[in-house]
Amino acid sequence: MISMIGFTDITSSIHQTLTGIMSPGLVMASELIMVGVAVILLVVVMAVASIYMERKVAGFMQLRLGPMRVGFWGSLQAFADVLKLLLKECLTPNGADKLLFGLAPFLVLTVSFMAMAPMSYAPGLQLWDLNIGVLYVTAVSSIGVIGILMAGWSSNNKYSLLGAMRSGAQIVSYELSAGLSIIAIVIMCGSLSIHDIILSQANGWWIFKGHLPAIFAFVVFIIASTAELNRAPFDLAEAEQELTAGFHTEYSGMQFAMFFLAEYTNMFIVAMVGSTVFLGGWQPFHVGGLDAFNHIMNFIPAIVWFFGKTFFILFLIMWFRWTFPRMRIDQLLKLEWKYLLPLSIINIVVAAFITLMGWHF
Repeated sequence: MISMIGFTDITSSIHQTLTGIMSPGLVMASELIMVGVAVILLVVVMAVASIYMERKVAGFMQLRLGPMRVGFWGSLQAFADVLKLLLKECLTPNGADKLLFGLAPFLVLTVSFMAMAPMSYAPGLQLWDLNIGVLYVTAVSSIGVIGILMAGWSSNNKYSLLGAMRSGAQIVSYELSAGLSIIAIVIMCGSLSIHDIILSQANGWWIFKGHLPAIFAFVVFIIASTAELNRAPFDLAEAEQELTAGFHTEYSGMQFAMFFLAEYTNMFIVAMVGSTVFLGGWQPFHVGGLDAFNHIMNFIPAIVWFFGKTFFILFLIMWFRWTFPRMRIDQLLKLEWKYLLPLSIINIVVAAFITLMGWHF
């Protein structure tokens, strides 16, 4: 079946070829460099695609066309923006902490790259098969808030500092609900390994066979993840009317581009985690009893399933942004601490009970 064709043969042949011409140390170094380049290319391609997709989705939501002038249907607009940022000068404000000011965008972007390590894109296409992959992603992604706080404090700008403090409070708060929604599925699956979670959905995705707790966890995950990303309607850290651009007000040129790239990379990671945990990852869509339909679904390559689900969740996050108005900061924190967090804790208890009774499919 085409969907089950993996990349194991390709990676094994590359490893064997390198082993035949290099020492073990050089083989390891060469493979690490190749993996790094592949991840960078993937992030850049996905960021460009996400930026173009966001502009077109925004245009569709607002009954307009979006970018149309640069390239075919505006497809080169993102490349024009990158070129513009490359040519702009990176300015450092007077009184800023130059070391932390320059380090913050690198830290934020590095954390985004690190979170992609345990993701499984297709059978045999996984950088690091970690037995605590879900825990690793949630733990590493939490480090990004340090870079945001560094950027706001080191800028020597009160608006940047306020934006950074808002962002820190928001991310730390909504991490709880996002993590608890994932734990509900981990309880049903019985493993923290991303590979094991995907394999456990061979007979059905968790959002279907996990009953109401899985559906509720998915809804909470999308809401909490959107808030973690500092995107509308939760973009209080970048409220233009109050804080200009928030924690990256003083950044320009490629330093600003690194924050911009990190935002879309984090959005991509959130979509990958959601598609892996709730929608089966690269597993095809099967319906019990419909063997002919399931056989047709198996002909779609696994990597197409994975990225199709990822872009579906990206569309949901963009739909949020261009549909709902911005909340106040007190409303945002009230939503988390008074509603999402208590309901997520109750949902975990229900999920544990269903798992204990063996009621999930």
